[in-house]
Amino acid sequence: MSSDVPTRIERDSMGEMPVPADAYYGAQTQRAVLNFPISDLRFPRVFIRVLCAIKQAAAETNAELGLLEPRLAEAIGRAAGEGMDGKFDDQFVVDIFQTGSGTSTNMNANEVIANRAIELLGGNRGSRSPGPWSVHPNDHVNTGQSSNDVIPTSMHIAAMVIISESLIPALEELQQGLADKSNEFMDVIKMGRTHLQDATPIRLGQEFAGFAGQIERGIARLNRAQEELGEVALGGTAVGTGVNTHPEFAGKVCRRLSKTLGLTISETDNHFQAQSTLDNVVAASGAVRTLAISLLKIANDIRLLGSGPRAGLGELALPEIQPGSSIMPGKVNPVIPESVIQVVAQVVGNDSTISFGGQHGYFELNTMMPVVAHNLLQSLDLLASASRNFTGQCVVGLEATSRGPDSVEIGLAMSTALTPKIGYDAAAEISKEAFKSGRTVREVARELTSLSDSELDDLLDPAKMTEPGLGSGSAGG
Repeated sequence: MSSDVPTRIERDSMGEMPVPADAYYGAQTQRAVLNFPISDLRFPRVFIRVLCAIKQAAAETNAELGLLEPRLAEAIGRAAGEGMDGKFDDQFVVDIFQTGSGTSTNMNANEVIANRAIELLGGNRGSRSPGPWSVHPNDHVNTGQSSNDVIPTSMHIAAMVIISESLIPALEELQQGLADKSNEFMDVIKMGRTHLQDATPIRLGQEFAGFAGQIERGIARLNRAQEELGEVALGGTAVGTGVNTHPEFAGKVCRRLSKTLGLTISETDNHFQAQSTLDNVVAASGAVRTLAISLLKIANDIRLLGSGPRAGLGELALPEIQPGSSIMPGKVNPVIPESVIQVVAQVVGNDSTISFGGQHGYFELNTMMPVVAHNLLQSLDLLASASRNFTGQCVVGLEATSRGPDSVEIGLAMSTALTPKIGYDAAAEISKEAFKSGRTVREVARELTSLSDSELDDLLDPAKMTEPGLGSGSAGG
């Protein structure tokens, strides 16, 4: 804090601390600012929104249980509501890399809400002395709570908010976009590829049906992750025993939060696992990582199918949205799929940090909560944005070219359809001869077998080879 910044004196259990005169936070927050000058990373808006929602629901519940004067609860609730709306985002100043329980951020919220409540009651920020405006960050705002149950609860619910409000809607748009392209491209027959080598024919629409199916299953995994994240640690207080909290407190707060946020949130039935581990978060991150890998496959396939336009596969034409080179005129690159791939790299890295953090649940508390929360929420937010952008800037504008269908007749794997009639070895000889001589499988089969033209037309019908059945043969690899 610069020496020319006006200050006021706030107090905590360790004594006096000067804080900026216009700050809503107090002594404990300022100590954390001084103790953790590590990075420019702070908790995102969604985390602050959820943390303030917990404080609001806690105040209302404590008033209902007779543990907090109604006028104090009303002021705390109003202040927390303003925090939910983003009024105090600039007051959440504690670095992500802080105490492993996130205590500094919990106290940041408690102090901001307490000082705003003091103002609403007619007092001045920082005036905790006995009086009609006295609101204490610990004794009042934090009643029935501990950082050890509030921070993991905030992490869980914030992730649920992003998944339900941003990520799943974005994925549903992407799934629909891919399904629409599947229908549009269903009549486009091309050669399939396995091991990056020619395989039997496939419909371009079938490839896109596979992409849409990946996203559909990714959404299902996220829904299952939501169920686990909905089980929260609130009510366990310090070590899971629930000391200093009313036995009905957590259940009532969870019901209020469920109604406010439109989510299914419930108190865990085993607080000792909920606070000493981050297992539910690690599992959720696994679902997020799987989704990222799905997006990687889809983005890579699309950019490879669009490679060229003349020296590559060129089976897809991607939307041309910006020049691709500072030196090669006319070059256009698959920049949207490339952006998705970079997001995937970040998400996979975040998952590694989350998995590492999940291993730091020593005895009754995990001490990697802030960085785990940051990485999970960042991954969810990035995937939501990247998915929506991928749909709008790339998928909806994809066009099929004639390159795929043109390659079908010259495909060597067409010989697969001959195996039910002439056997694997004979079909392999035809394939090898076709490659060596530069002719098609049909031309060589007409020469080396007794099959009539009508039989060859039937067996080598690429449309039949894109559907299940024995008539066109079967092959592995």
